[in-house]
Amino acid sequence: MDVPAADTRTRILEAAAALLRRHGPDKLTVLDVAKRLGMSHGNVYRHFPSKQALRAAVAEDWLAEVTAPLAVIAAGDAPPPARLRAWLSTLAAIKRRKVLEDPEMFAGFHRVVVESPEVIAAHVGGLVAQVARILADGRADGSLPSVTAPEADAQVVLTATMRFHHPDLVASSGEEAAATALLTRVTDLLLAGFGAVAR
Repeated sequence: MDVPAADTRTRILEAAAALLRRHGPDKLTVLDVAKRLGMSHGNVYRHFPSKQALRAAVAEDWLAEVTAPLAVIAAGDAPPPARLRAWLSTLAAIKRRKVLEDPEMFAGFHRVVVESPEVIAAHVGGLVAQVARILADGRADGSLPSVTAPEADAQVVLTATMRFHHPDLVASSGEEAAATALLTRVTDLLLAGFGAVAR
C-alpha cells in the first residue's frame, strides 16, 4: 500500500528533527535522513529539492511551536490589553524555555534557523501580524485608543520587548523572577502608551 505523500513528508521532518536533536546540524543532510528512514535519498528529494529546503522546513516546524500558542491568544476574545499582556508573557516564557532548558539542542536548531533568513523573516512577520491584530482590536473597541498604526505599533512592541524573546538576549536576561517582573513593567508602560482602558 502506498504511503500518502503528506505522511512521508512528516516522517522525513520527524527524522530530520531527531537527527538534529541527537547529532547537531552537521548530520542534518538528505543522505543521513534517508539512511535513518531506510529509504533512498531520491525519495527525500521528491519532497525537499535540496538540503537547504529540508533544513528550512525543519526550522519552520520548530518555530511553529512558538507561534501556535501565540496565535490562539491573539485570536482570543479576552480584552485586547489582557491579550497583549498574555501574548508577551507567553512569548517570553516559550523563548526562555527553548534557550535555557536544553542549550545544546537549542544551539543546533538556532543554527539551522539562522541559515534560513526567509524562514526568520516569515516568523517575525507572523509575530508582528499577531500583535497588530490585538492592537487593531483594541483601537476598534476603544480599549487601546492611542494605537495609530497597528502594524507599525506592533513592530515597536516587539522591539521594546526584544530582550525577553530574542534568542541572543534571553540567555543574559537574568533570573526568571526578575526578568518576569521587568517584562511586566515594560508591558505596563506600553499599555499606558496605548492609552489602555479597563473593560
